[in-house]
Amino acid sequence: MSIAIDTNVLVRLLVRDDEAQYAAAQRLLAQAAAAQEPVLIVLGALLETEWVLRSRYKLDKASIAGAFAALLESADVEIEAPATLEEALYVWAQHPGADFADCLLSARAAHLGRRRFVTFDAGAARLPGVELLG
Repeated sequence: MSIAIDTNVLVRLLVRDDEAQYAAAQRLLAQAAAAQEPVLIVLGALLETEWVLRSRYKLDKASIAGAFAALLESADVEIEAPATLEEALYVWAQHPGADFADCLLSARAAHLGRRRFVTFDAGAARLPGVELLG
């Protein structure tokens, strides 16, 4: 089967705001599970999903983090670079004012072997391993 899902499919699964699309997404997950091939969620889709859930659906940080943690535990999905997501969620929880995107990007850079993650964003520079360029 070998399928990756887009942000809009993931959002339907998480918020269930369109019953027809939710049912289609659930069928897809069931088919993938039956084939023993979990659907892939790439990091870019997680970035977009966090933004959509926060800005469009007004979900709070704890709800979004909980949904992402549940995805990590689900046998029906495979997360691209799960250790990166785990670290990003941990850092996001430890820094109340942090943006999820900054946490995910800096965690990914670290997991790709970069000791420094450099930014012009003063808020992001408060995260571990991130430094302000200037």
